Amino acid sequence: MSQEVVDEREAATDEGIDSAKEANENKLTERKISWAKLRRVDSFNLEAGQVSTGGGHSSKVDWRRTLILAFQSMGVVYGDIGTSPLYVFSSTFTDHKIENKDDIIGVLSLIIYTIVLVPMLKYVFIVLRANDNGDGGTFALYSLICRSARVGLIPNDQPEDRQLSNYRLDTPSNQLRRAQKIREKLENSKTSKIVLFLITILGTSMVIGDGVLTPCISVLSAVSGISSLGKDAVVGISVAILIVLFSVQRFGTDKVGLSFAPIILLWFTFIGGIGLYNLFKYNPGVLRAFNPGYAVDYFRRNGKKGWISLGGVVLCITGTEAMFADLGHFNIQAIQISFSGIVFPALLAAYSGQAAYLTKFPGEVEHTFYNSIPDPLYWPTFVIAVAAAIIASQAMISGAFAIISQSLSLGCFPRVKVVHTSAKYEGQVYIPEINYLLMIACVIVCVGFKTTEKIGNAYGIAVVAVMVITTCMVTLIMLVIWKTSVWWIALFLVVFSSIEAVYLSSVLYKFKQGGFLPLAFSFVLMVVMGVWHYVHKERYMFELRNKVSSDYIKDLTVNPHINRVPGIGLLYSELVQGIPPIFPHFIANVPSIHSVLIFVSIKNIPISKVALEERFLFRHVEPRDYRMFRCVVRYGYKDLIERPKEFEQQLVENLKEFIRHESYISEARMGEQSEQMTEPMNLQHSTILVNDGIVGRSGRSGRSSTIHVVESQQQNHPCVSSGSIQSIQVDGKLTNSFSKMVTSPIQGAEEEMQIIQKAKEKGVVYLLGEAEVVAEENSSLFKQIAVNYAYSFLRKNFRQGEKVLEIPRARLLRVGMTYEI
Repeated sequence: MSQEVVDEREAATDEGIDSAKEANENKLTERKISWAKLRRVDSFNLEAGQVSTGGGHSSKVDWRRTLILAFQSMGVVYGDIGTSPLYVFSSTFTDHKIENKDDIIGVLSLIIYTIVLVPMLKYVFIVLRANDNGDGGTFALYSLICRSARVGLIPNDQPEDRQLSNYRLDTPSNQLRRAQKIREKLENSKTSKIVLFLITILGTSMVIGDGVLTPCISVLSAVSGISSLGKDAVVGISVAILIVLFSVQRFGTDKVGLSFAPIILLWFTFIGGIGLYNLFKYNPGVLRAFNPGYAVDYFRRNGKKGWISLGGVVLCITGTEAMFADLGHFNIQAIQISFSGIVFPALLAAYSGQAAYLTKFPGEVEHTFYNSIPDPLYWPTFVIAVAAAIIASQAMISGAFAIISQSLSLGCFPRVKVVHTSAKYEGQVYIPEINYLLMIACVIVCVGFKTTEKIGNAYGIAVVAVMVITTCMVTLIMLVIWKTSVWWIALFLVVFSSIEAVYLSSVLYKFKQGGFLPLAFSFVLMVVMGVWHYVHKERYMFELRNKVSSDYIKDLTVNPHINRVPGIGLLYSELVQGIPPIFPHFIANVPSIHSVLIFVSIKNIPISKVALEERFLFRHVEPRDYRMFRCVVRYGYKDLIERPKEFEQQLVENLKEFIRHESYISEARMGEQSEQMTEPMNLQHSTILVNDGIVGRSGRSGRSSTIHVVESQQQNHPCVSSGSIQSIQVDGKLTNSFSKMVTSPIQGAEEEMQIIQKAKEKGVVYLLGEAEVVAEENSSLFKQIAVNYAYSFLRKNFRQGEKVLEIPRARLLRVGMTYEI
């Protein structure tokens, strides 16, 4: 080692070790224990960075930006709940008769307190806090739980994943014993893992079902304003609007997105203003509904009939889940401001005005909304209502696309083509196959049901079921992650589960009148998602049990019949530990290996996004001079898989950085060992902390690059062992910052990087295994049906892996193999 490098390392060590040692001691101890378990061929040499790039949405957002986001959220989040006044009263009084005018005040009281308790109290002030780095929805809740406890069904968890900046959970330190016990029970119970997974895909299926029901009920109720043409004409116009709506999905919503917020804001202005007009013109006395006693009296008078009518009342909170699911585009403060300041008062005014109108004209309950509009405002309101219904439909359709895209990344849905329609908003995607399936389903539902009352029976089940699932999952998050006081948890669970259980029982009563529809949708989707994920997991377990031994690789290197061909070969596998069994099958069919061979595993992490600097994990496959590497490429469920040219560039650059870093660490270790020869140390572990940069008064470097080298004293080889793991912490871009530290890598590393660059210039070939999965002969009948028929049907009728990854066919080599699971 040169004197210059030694001096630099010693100076940085003396300066930085004291300030960093105490802060890192507990963390390093925990990591050393994890790494000790990894000292085998499956472990990685080098972590892909511990980059402190705060993920998600910052909690410190200036108020100007927050107000802009609050305005933008109007067009994305509230279209569904904003169009509910079109059909709530008509769906509540299904026989279109009001026998007692006090029933109107009773129903209004139920509407008021339902909106106050569920959207306002539960979602706006509690559930929004359970976000995953700024993202919401059922998958966000599931990912939080998976990160806190190892409850995923696929055993591909790695200690390196927990070093990702977006992976970490900031949790309070109290109530640790209770949380630890619950976590252990979840991790040790296979039943709990399966139940949690089924609940997640059930909630997901219900939201996808909303993508069918929301367009139907919103457009049909809006077009009903021209009911003078007859019911068939209304249905025909609604179907035409739906077909046009789904046909333009491929263009995306980016270009028209700016017009959404003003239209919805104008819509809330109209319904709020008309509501206040009707309230003061017809009967201000309906404001007595703020007394909850009128709701109690309503149930006393009507008994079972009042309980059944709750299926219509609950429609006043349709779209509430969108506040949480669409959180990723905004922030918590923006949602709280827009709902509390605009949506909530406008809805209360709209429902109060309709109630006041019905006290004077109780026979017009079937078309309450349009009949209560003053004549000069009728047609402007009709036009805005249709626009608002289309926007509400658009939001739910886009939400269904986004959820399916997330399901794909977690291996819970068959492969489909995902088209990203906006360069500005990464969450806006379009899935052609799903789009046309949703369109066909919408047309069938609209033609089959024809009225909003029947569709409302189906809609209510989907709405309430998602809310019940959210309540259960947030309660679990309170127990395991937030570690809230048990009394607050009990209060949250009892209050909201009681409310939602009553509503759920009411909507389920209308099972035969249309309530079966979302359950049928959900059952089909759950079967598809469950079968696909089950076989996906069994495939992974098969590869894990049959992974290639290190002896096979060693024998391969001395086999004279194996030829090395120029270029880089990327062999894809889902296995993150070891070499997949498809590799020997490749060699048996094509007895040649590229000059650089990389076993690539695309791994999806239960977080929304993985920083680019943290995406790649590499390790050498022994023997090193054979230039074989393992690479795990980590993506969050909202990350995009790059196009081949961009992906190849990123992979090769990160591989060269890996080699450069490893050579520096090897050189540092050799220097450490030479010092240990002169001054023996009786330590179980030794740590080198090299800090390049100017340390300020606070002890922190303005532009720093840090390497932590943690090794067991048992490792005496001068090279970096395959069992040890090092982390590189870089403030800024990994490739730029760290290259300043490694000013002169050893000659062997420089040569190896040149060889890799030349191999890339020769061309990159993708090696893809086509595994045909079949059930074992002694398998149960259920397993044989699920694997041999259901999974086979899905696999043949959906996209293949190379189409999803957009691999060029001219550079693709496929080899088939049969997996018996």
